[in-house]
Amino acid sequence: MRPASGQPPDEQRGMQGSKYGGSRNPTRVERLLRDRELRKINRAFQQDEAGGNGGREAESSEHLPEDCGREVGGEPDEEIVDGSLAPVITTGQGSRRSGGRPMKQRLLVVANRLPVSAVRRGEDSWSLEISAGGLVSALLGVKDVDAKWIGWAGVSVPDEVGQRALTKALAEKRCIPVFLDEEIVHQYYNGYCNNILWPLFHYLGLPQEDRLATTRSFQSQFDAYKRANQMFADVVNQHYQEGDVVWCHDYHLMFLPKCLKEYNSKMKVGWFLHTPFPSSEIHRTLPSRSELLRSVLAADLVGFHTYDYARHFVSACTRILGLEGTPEGVEDQGRLTRVAAFPIGIDSDRFKRALELPAVKEHINELTHRFAGRKDCEYLMMIIVILSETLSSKVMLGVDRLDMIKGIPQKILAFEKFLEENPSWRDKVVLLQIAVPTRTDVPEYQKLTSQVHEIVGRINGRFGTLTAVPIHHLDRSLDFHALCALYAVTDVALVTSLRDGMNLVSYEFVACQGSKKGVLILSEFAGAAQSLGAGALLVNPWNITEVAASIGYALNMSPDEREKRHRHNYAHVTTHTAQDWAETFVSELNDTVVEAQLRTRQVPPLLPTNIAIERYLQSMNRLLILGFNATLTESVESSGRRGGDQIKEMELKLHPELKVPLTTLCNDAQTTVVVLSGSDRSVLDDNFGEYNMWLAAENGMFLRHTGGDWMTTMPEHLNMDWVDSVKHVFEYFTERTPRSHFEHRETSLVWNYKYADVEFGRLQARDMLQHLWTGPISNTAVDVVQGSRSVEVRSVGVTKGAAIDRILGEIVHSKSMVTPIDYVLCVGHFLGKDEDIYTFFEPELPAEPASSTRMKISETSKASPDKRSTGRSSNIRNNSRMSHVRPQRAPVGSERRMPANHNILTGWRSPQETMSWREGSSVLDLKGDNYFSCAVGRKRSNARYLLNTSDDVVVFLREMAEAACQVRSETSSLLSASDHYCCSYIPKRGYAASDHVFLTATVFVDPQ
Repeated sequence: MRPASGQPPDEQRGMQGSKYGGSRNPTRVERLLRDRELRKINRAFQQDEAGGNGGREAESSEHLPEDCGREVGGEPDEEIVDGSLAPVITTGQGSRRSGGRPMKQRLLVVANRLPVSAVRRGEDSWSLEISAGGLVSALLGVKDVDAKWIGWAGVSVPDEVGQRALTKALAEKRCIPVFLDEEIVHQYYNGYCNNILWPLFHYLGLPQEDRLATTRSFQSQFDAYKRANQMFADVVNQHYQEGDVVWCHDYHLMFLPKCLKEYNSKMKVGWFLHTPFPSSEIHRTLPSRSELLRSVLAADLVGFHTYDYARHFVSACTRILGLEGTPEGVEDQGRLTRVAAFPIGIDSDRFKRALELPAVKEHINELTHRFAGRKDCEYLMMIIVILSETLSSKVMLGVDRLDMIKGIPQKILAFEKFLEENPSWRDKVVLLQIAVPTRTDVPEYQKLTSQVHEIVGRINGRFGTLTAVPIHHLDRSLDFHALCALYAVTDVALVTSLRDGMNLVSYEFVACQGSKKGVLILSEFAGAAQSLGAGALLVNPWNITEVAASIGYALNMSPDEREKRHRHNYAHVTTHTAQDWAETFVSELNDTVVEAQLRTRQVPPLLPTNIAIERYLQSMNRLLILGFNATLTESVESSGRRGGDQIKEMELKLHPELKVPLTTLCNDAQTTVVVLSGSDRSVLDDNFGEYNMWLAAENGMFLRHTGGDWMTTMPEHLNMDWVDSVKHVFEYFTERTPRSHFEHRETSLVWNYKYADVEFGRLQARDMLQHLWTGPISNTAVDVVQGSRSVEVRSVGVTKGAAIDRILGEIVHSKSMVTPIDYVLCVGHFLGKDEDIYTFFEPELPAEPASSTRMKISETSKASPDKRSTGRSSNIRNNSRMSHVRPQRAPVGSERRMPANHNILTGWRSPQETMSWREGSSVLDLKGDNYFSCAVGRKRSNARYLLNTSDDVVVFLREMAEAACQVRSETSSLLSASDHYCCSYIPKRGYAASDHVFLTATVFVDPQ
């Protein structure tokens, strides 16, 4: 989902780009390449500086001591910080700050758990145990940011004294605690996170009802989850400073981006998932599916380990929320949430340094005697004895948490099958499986432990001897040095995860294989398979036969092939480090915010409703042009169902709260209301027949006042011969695409696949377009208009902008209008092809002397129809946002059912008609401040302003109607007091006193 290139420069400038500077903005890729080079230069400078200081290690040594023990695994959420555990550090030890240059940017890292474990030693005394590796090592290596951690310390601290003491102790380690009570932890962490989200994201499905009952109900868990996320947000908000980057981690905090953005919409927020993200078909089973997706989409950047996970997330947003998925991410009403893959790495230098330590080198030969009798190293002595007994044999290694997703039973069964099929290897290979116990109080995990022990015992009993067994299974973790030693002497590493976010054990093994060049057998369901697939042997862990065959191939692999495979993987592990991962994410998050600001410049501002209503009240003759679908209709709540409620959405109904406001506005003698829609005539008749307004159906090709009959504005010789052939194509694809439908209108055909499967609908639409362009419409004067999920074929020139000219002329003629229109409001959710209606009324657009409806009567009588049409087209071409040119108008008299002596092109009667016109009058007397074009729900638009939803339209029109009623009421009260007032109307702008307009009144008090 990370784009290959930035947006084209013209799209970056977008609407009214000339207003924001003429210089070309660098593309996104150009900015990221520049940042990458700067990071390389800074890193080289820091290395040179460190070398000048005698090779002194970075100041992170206090946070990440070399002798800290590594604990493999832990709870399911510890995939973030699985790594080394430092010796106990008392609170009195300060955390030394770097005395060099100041950090460029503050980074607030928010995770469920802090990288420390706290143990209470007294009422106001705590000791801290710091973990390292994984995310901790990644962020310690980022020198351009000042990182602080926010999270739960893993203990319940109900008293204020303990909270203050722990906060002070953690502050020395640059950590900020979030205090969660036991009930919240039980419902939020043990319940929703570990029992709902974690199994679902690893394709284990939702728990059954009996398991839900152990932690009350799903809804109570979800409520606790939201409360906990809000508590995290409150702590972040307390410590946030302008310019900070907030990086949220993992499925525990999916609600956090929304909470943060509600507090401060300008906050830079990134969210990263360390587990797999399931396919949309799995995620849609989650009851809170829509709420969680929308919460994550509040972030500026959403990151995953692999492209597959990112693709699944975008697919879920598209299929469940109905949003638009793009190569860059997910777009919602013009706002883009970038979705990208950021494969995490390890601190490979740390493992390479460890291999050079004498303690690691002498483990096998000397540690048995050195640590003999020490209880804390009995397990290490055991391993060394095992390795000493098998120095002439091949060593296979597995390091996993004892978890359902790690595939330990499948691994052991595959090894058994290999021994069955290869008797000659039975005394020449040993499998050492390190299985770290986790969640030992959960029945499922207890059952898994028993199952593994039973399989190991059976295989050892079958193939073992009195002196040796083929499988050595250890239910405990290893310290860092022992693990490095194991990695170094291993011939084949076996990773058979059934589903894993990344699995860094494979990375650690490769980093420690500089001399031995061992073989990695890796599950294709682990995220690491995307990165290490070139050198590893990829297997399906469910296929026991395939894994057994891969074991045999690895053990018999030639040294040359081992060298080649290792070289590929080693290059990746040592270049794509955890530090690079963190730097890349933070850099792209910063760039995403920059690009969002560029996109925001292209988005029209929200409609200033108060100003629009004020101008409306001050004007004399108003024209309101309103769209219908998604503008005056009531939004239908789909509740996350695929495609929404098709029956309700297809039946277009006027929003019930608009009936009173529309009646008020339509009954105003100074206001003309036009509903301009692509819908057919019957739909507009059913919804607006009772109002005093004008209806323009099928993009303005049919027009009527609600008190009259329909008339057409189509040219007389409009070619519609293409309809039958296109109709057959649409019928064919409708039959082949479930839940699609097509509308046969009189001037166009529309095929809609909004409710069909998104991906299938797009494929069908692409197939349809290819067929249309090479067949039925290849030599036909038609336009193909593509909506987000629709295909429309209409005759050339059928647009709302082209029709409004003729519509306006008929309205002026029908109403015998003598007062220029000095206020225009145009609101709608129009297709891009129809947005030429917005530019039609733009007063500031340059026009030739012979313009359209805006020109003077004296000029009208002199200009030819061709000149007038050409002048209007010139205006359209001058608009940099238009993608097409308005076609030429048809000559006078070419339309049916219009008066023959009516000047259709300009909307005015000719001077020979009975209507008399004062010299200098015009149909439009617009000032720039009196024109309000407003797109509804389309943030990339030619309109001046924006309203987000049809509900906002309802509120706006209601306020406008109420203001008009109030002014009319006050005016009526003033005029009714004729016994006490003598009112003299003073005409404005040369109007006759008989004009029926609201004019300025001079009021004299009658002394009688």
